Amino acid sequence: MTPAFEPLRQQFLHYLKLEKGLAINTLDAYKNDIGNYLNFLYSVKQLRDLAGTELRHIEDYLFELAEMGLATTTIARNISSIRSFHVFLILEGFSTANPAQLVDLPKKAMKLPEVLQTEEIQLIIEATAIEGFTSSPLRDMAILECLYATGMRVTELSSLSLDQLYPEIGFIRVFGKGSKERLVPVGGPALRAVQRYLEHERPTLVKKPKESQNIIFLNRRGTPLSRVSIWNLVKKCAKAAGIQKPVYPHAFRHSFATHLLEGGADLRSVQEMLGHVSINTTEIYTHVDRNFLKQVYKEHHPRK
Repeated sequence: MTPAFEPLRQQFLHYLKLEKGLAINTLDAYKNDIGNYLNFLYSVKQLRDLAGTELRHIEDYLFELAEMGLATTTIARNISSIRSFHVFLILEGFSTANPAQLVDLPKKAMKLPEVLQTEEIQLIIEATAIEGFTSSPLRDMAILECLYATGMRVTELSSLSLDQLYPEIGFIRVFGKGSKERLVPVGGPALRAVQRYLEHERPTLVKKPKESQNIIFLNRRGTPLSRVSIWNLVKKCAKAAGIQKPVYPHAFRHSFATHLLEGGADLRSVQEMLGHVSINTTEIYTHVDRNFLKQVYKEHHPRK
């Protein structure tokens, strides 16, 4: 929990205990939910005054929760916690507006980002090669290539270890929600980018082998790269590439699935690669352009 917002969180919990009379377990849930939310606002959104919180900040946080693979009920509980927190801020005079009152039910709140075009993804990846743009260009390029090549969640990518790579057969072993294991194919560009990073840059980042925990992507301190760092990298590269629409790591996952489906992949194969238990979840990602569907219909339907 960031120290900057800790006093407010403590006041909020005190308010819940005295005014609402909530049980200890419920208070613990609020404590964790709001702590994670405030960390996101401070670290990712760079907010220093909660009065500046906007609806888009809350929606971005819900994208983060969705990307972690949390259940809809858990996300709904987080929404409830956030709503209560912003009501508290108004009651105590810390804010004059409540952006959380505009947050809809989880399904709508978790509306997926726009699909990135292949050209936009290429520009974002190429931004890592700008001289002086990043201190670890090979690592950052490998991260972006992997996000698009595999559709991995940020949490899955940040925890990826060396023994999960199978370059000789072109697969990565991924541990998803509930430690469920899946093998995901990975293309040549991503494999080559990872190999260049492992050979030329990662050895300079390893300070103490034990601290690196055999994790592939490390920061300058030699410890595993955080999810927040990957979020910031994606946004920084998208901005450098001149992409105007909001771009988050989840947009790479969404684009991965959509581009496969547009290319003719069947839904169950995409379901397996994304690590979804239910195919109904995969269908959320089938944001296929209507013109594309119309084209497929004309090409394949016998009575077009």
